[in-house]
This record gives sequence, C-alpha cells and structure tokens, in this order.
Amino acid sequence: MGRETRAMQDDETTGPAALWLLDGEALWGRKAGASGKACADCHQGMKGVAARFPVFDLSQNKLINLDQRINICRVEQQKAPALVLEGRELLALSAYVGRQSRGLPVDIQVNEKTKSFLDGGRAAFQRRQGQLNLSCAQCHDLNWGKSLAGNPIPQAHPTGYPLYRLEWQSLGSLQRRLRNCFIGVRAEPYAYGAPEYVELEYYLMWRARGMRLEAPAVRP
Repeated sequence: MGRETRAMQDDETTGPAALWLLDGEALWGRKAGASGKACADCHQGMKGVAARFPVFDLSQNKLINLDQRINICRVEQQKAPALVLEGRELLALSAYVGRQSRGLPVDIQVNEKTKSFLDGGRAAFQRRQGQLNLSCAQCHDLNWGKSLAGNPIPQAHPTGYPLYRLEWQSLGSLQRRLRNCFIGVRAEPYAYGAPEYVELEYYLMWRARGMRLEAPAVRP
C-alpha cells in the first residue's frame, strides 16, 4: 500500500469508508422487524468478534462468516428479512462490527468440526482452475511482491475486509474480491454466500492468524 492510500485508511473522519461506518452505526441502533429489536438491544460491544470469523455455527450446523452471522441474528432475533449479500446495509454493519476489532490479532480456531473446512479452503487455494489454469497459490504464494498489470501482488492476507477499493470506488467484502479473482482466471464464480467461498475465507483468515485487523481498510 502506498503512502497516499495508507493516509486515507488512517483518516477515520474523512476516509472513504467513513460513510459506511456512519450507516453501520445507525443501523446498529435502529429497531427492525416484528420483534422491534435493535442489534444494540442484545449486544453492548463487539470488540474481538470479527477477529474470530468464520466460525462453525451449531444452530446452522455449518461454517459461517460474519455477514451470515448478522443475517442469522436479523432473521431469528429481529424477525426481519435478511439483508442482501454485498448490499450497502450489510456491508455497513460488517464494517461497523469489524471496526471494533481494529488492531486486534486474527484469532481463528480450528477443531474437529472445522478441520475439514480448513482442508477444503486450502485445497481451493492450491487448485488450478479456469481457462488460464491458475491457482491462488501461484500468484499469492509463489509470486507475491511482483507486479501484475502494474499492480503489486499481495500475499492474500484478508485483514482489512470489508474494505474500500479505489478500483471499485466502493466498499466491498472479501467474497467480492474472491469473485474478481475467479473471473480474472476465467473460472465460473460462485454465488455470494456459497460454502466454497466461506471455506476459502476460513483458510485465508487462518493463514493470517496473529496479524492485526485493519477493517475497514483502503486498498488500490
């Protein structure tokens, strides 16, 4: 990240993600659904929560990411319709929750219920796919630090999501970035919320354990 981009990220008052954070704070305190509850009615603080996702949810019997957890609470606790994946409201809430863990280390846990998901994410990271027959690992493990189309190749550390990309001129989730990569290698992307993406998120966050969260970050 260049000096100018880092300066934008560090400026929380006028940075490009500021409007989403304000929206997220407003949504957090707004009552919704048939229950008439707001997120704030149940949760006083979310410090450290974003650093632990994805997690295995016993009630759903599956691995879920933070966006899915927000929607589960919305449907089951607020009795309100689920928010659109990659929509502005869900991104705003995810950014607001993520901001409360900013600076904390990623703390992904692996146990007997989640090991298979970790293995699935690792396999996806290493699998060649698409018409270009490329894997994530070929770029982000073997060629990080080099340039692709004039842009530096990072090590695929997902510590800033949801983040504001200058390329998008918008806030976006990690799954949006993954879909971009799938399309880039000319592979068929999954739908938002697909378990394949959640497994890949889990593996990437596991790789980044101990690194500090920057959400909502700014990237080129």
